[in-house]
Amino acid sequence: MRVKAYSLLLCAFLLPATSLAADNAIYGLSEYVALPDFALEVSAKLDTGAQTASLSARDIERFKRDGESWVRFYLALDSTHAHPIERPLARISKIKRRAGDFDPEEEKTYTARPVIELDLCMGKAKRTIEVNLTDRTAFQYPLLIGSDALSRFGALVDPSRTHIAGKPACLNESDADE
Repeated sequence: MRVKAYSLLLCAFLLPATSLAADNAIYGLSEYVALPDFALEVSAKLDTGAQTASLSARDIERFKRDGESWVRFYLALDSTHAHPIERPLARISKIKRRAGDFDPEEEKTYTARPVIELDLCMGKAKRTIEVNLTDRTAFQYPLLIGSDALSRFGALVDPSRTHIAGKPACLNESDADE
């Protein structure tokens, strides 16, 4: 009788977790992601250890337009992206520097990066997320998707697989939730 009670109690605790996992999509360590604002598709790294998303950009300049803060940049993907992109500035993010990446005599242990809002399509889901702009040309992936964005996608990441979701087939945010 006692074992039966414990089994029932264990099942009561596990059911909500099973239901939660069923609502989440499984993605691989890297996925194809569409950036509809730029009519572009890139391969992105999904990184649960990073909080924010980062997009490879160069010649990043902040400026004012009608009293609002904006940012101008070029995509740092290849030579075909030679025209400037302008977006409203959502905020400035403070990204922690690694120990070997800063001078101890300089008191700043972070890098300030401009953040914009951007639509991303991964699998069949489309979400608007915040993306910080930085030059990622030294990295394999021009787009890194961190835990904040992964949460918005309801993503579970299987690091042993890649491109599980296939090519992006975007739906509206409300359609993807159904």
